[in-house]
Amino acid sequence: MRAAMSFAIWVSGLAWLSILAACEAPAGAEAFSVTSDVEISPPREATTSVTEPSRIDVPWMVGEEAAALTALPELTWCRDGRALLLDPRRPASERTLERLDPTTGERTPAVDASAALRSLKALVDGDIGETLEWPIDFSADGKRAAYRFGGDLFVLDLEASRFRRVTSTRAEEKSPRFSPDGRFVAFVRDQDLYSFDLFESVEHRLTRDGSETLLNGTLSWVYWEEIFGRRDIGYWWSPDSRSIVFLQTDESEVGIAYFLDPEPVWPRLIEQRYPKAGTTNPSVRLGVVGADGDHRHWIDLSAVPHEYVVRVQWLPDGQRLAVQTMTRDQQRLDLSWVDPVSSEITPILHETDPAWINIHDDLVFLDGGREFLWSSERTGYTHLYRYSDRGELRAALTQGNWSVRSSAGAFWVSQSIAAVDEARGWVLFTGQADSSIERHLYRVRLDGSERQRLTRNAGTHRITARPDGAYFVDAWSDLSTPPRMELCAGDGRLLRELSPPRVDLAQDLGLVYPELFTIEARDGFEMPACLMKPADYDPSRSYPLILDIYGGPSAPNVANAWSGWSLWDQILVGDGFLVLRVDNRSATAISKTLESTVLGQLNGDGELNDLVDAVRHMKARPDVDAERVGVWGWSGGGSFTLLAMTQSEEFRAGIAVAPVTDWHYYDTKWAEFAMKRPEENVEGYERTNLNRFAGDLHGRLLLVHGTYDDNVHPQSSWRFIEALVQANKRFEMMFYPMRKHGISDRPARIHLYSTMLEFWRRELGTSGARRLEPLAAGR
Repeated sequence: MRAAMSFAIWVSGLAWLSILAACEAPAGAEAFSVTSDVEISPPREATTSVTEPSRIDVPWMVGEEAAALTALPELTWCRDGRALLLDPRRPASERTLERLDPTTGERTPAVDASAALRSLKALVDGDIGETLEWPIDFSADGKRAAYRFGGDLFVLDLEASRFRRVTSTRAEEKSPRFSPDGRFVAFVRDQDLYSFDLFESVEHRLTRDGSETLLNGTLSWVYWEEIFGRRDIGYWWSPDSRSIVFLQTDESEVGIAYFLDPEPVWPRLIEQRYPKAGTTNPSVRLGVVGADGDHRHWIDLSAVPHEYVVRVQWLPDGQRLAVQTMTRDQQRLDLSWVDPVSSEITPILHETDPAWINIHDDLVFLDGGREFLWSSERTGYTHLYRYSDRGELRAALTQGNWSVRSSAGAFWVSQSIAAVDEARGWVLFTGQADSSIERHLYRVRLDGSERQRLTRNAGTHRITARPDGAYFVDAWSDLSTPPRMELCAGDGRLLRELSPPRVDLAQDLGLVYPELFTIEARDGFEMPACLMKPADYDPSRSYPLILDIYGGPSAPNVANAWSGWSLWDQILVGDGFLVLRVDNRSATAISKTLESTVLGQLNGDGELNDLVDAVRHMKARPDVDAERVGVWGWSGGGSFTLLAMTQSEEFRAGIAVAPVTDWHYYDTKWAEFAMKRPEENVEGYERTNLNRFAGDLHGRLLLVHGTYDDNVHPQSSWRFIEALVQANKRFEMMFYPMRKHGISDRPARIHLYSTMLEFWRRELGTSGARRLEPLAAGR
């Protein structure tokens, strides 16, 4: 349901991804602020880098040249204070892992890539590629890296530039992670947890009961997707590297979804354990085991009523665990210290919310575990707090009518704390204190005083800070500038540009850039919006308008950032369309209060009213042809497209990709956070069941889905199609065999976007921005 947002924005508290995977003024301009109670700056006029139309087409858009526009180095900090990076901009013959010394800014090769690849080729049959790629994990000292080839695990010794084979089995190994001391690498094979002693070259089997439905150290789909933000984090090394705490998941009572692979001759039936709203969740428990397989035992958490175990981490002393649990209604979260030997539980604090609680990764320990930092939405905004290890509040570090926010990663799992400089008394965090459509890095004293903004340029900043806060790497962009990467000191001083923006690639493409503005809803709320216009835009003419929508809670589609969708929008404006993005209030990420307005009716009347107000505002403009307005979206945006086309008459045509049409069909954790269980909210589930309104379809519809979508099951589209058939409503559909939620391979992407472009040309028409005769409702 969230995949489309992975494509939508380069970085806005979301992962920045290229167009193959899934709006701020120029650098130095004043920050653009969009909140409900702040005066709004006037819109910036749309601009173009050249006077002729864009020369981008669909195949180019999903090719390597387009991906190069946003390609930046991968980077991680090591225990010695230096960073490791891999720069995709280097020529393939020169590309290797590099070490970055932040004190000098010097970059040096960390490994001889040619020698490393030669050693690997001697160990692996088959193609391993011609370049060294970014590994799955590094040891904390940065001396070793874990890779997987052909389903087996390999470890690269960076100093020796040599690979060694760790496993050689028919089974696939996954999720390798080094112990803190670098001696062991743990991994999962056939749902069991293993460790490999790199010093002794000995493999240890840590669990022995893994099966198709019993998972040790690896996550079920709903935990992987919803709780850990698409990261397979199912075990945690102790600080002394002697023990591992792990999740064991029992999926035997979880319902099964089925997918049909049509190849080769006899179709293959694929099963997925997937808990749908109101049904049984996987049950989980925590186990502890020695690094060599000794002293395995289970931790009893029954004293804390819960449905989900949402976070586990060791305290710095290695003697206690910090365990976060959540109730089924997601209205209560408990933080407890747990003795991993005796299972003694010490309650520390709990959060409650009449709507729901969002999961975060902002538990950070101070002073060896005597204090900790924590984020909470208790005021209606997300802010940081400092506590004693007994749960006593010491200080509110941030406050006000704004929120701390992630600068990267899955938007439904927040992590705003970037680093802590305990020696100097600073906490570095990301947030939107200056603008709701930007992300900036700030620092504040441990008593909440002296808040300072460290990122100087208007835009959206993705921060990778050294844990002690002495340095940080800032990957940032704005609406008109592709992303760049800079090395900065902990006080915000620019030390070195690591990767400049690829203006050299952008300048000859005939790009146009959006204008930012706001649209007033019926109650006066100012919704953030951005509009793109053709390069040869003539204000005396009227143009067809396409609304690109996502709309999910605190998942903004408007940001002062280089957008992952930008190239697709360039094609559309090059074809004579106006392209509009607007965030309904619950999507803005301004506050938890606004986000919670969808309680009980997710994808319902509140969001629809905001979108209708936005479209009617645009239709009143002389440069918009009110008879040629379309809407499209992916995943949650696909659901909003169907909502808009069945419960309003504002749109001539629409494209819905991978939509949820009935919350009964979606997973427990996501569907129930706002909707609760079906038996608790019968009216809400009925009101948001789009299948009930298929007969009210207005305009032409193109419905798209992948047949192996294990996120939003094709069942949603099939059910909507059946309702359309029953109502004798004509529509178009495009189903992609064995594609998942992202429909992400290049041939499918070329076909999909070419199909969508053809649909828009046919249904909205762009030749000379001419007017067409009105389209009969439900044509």
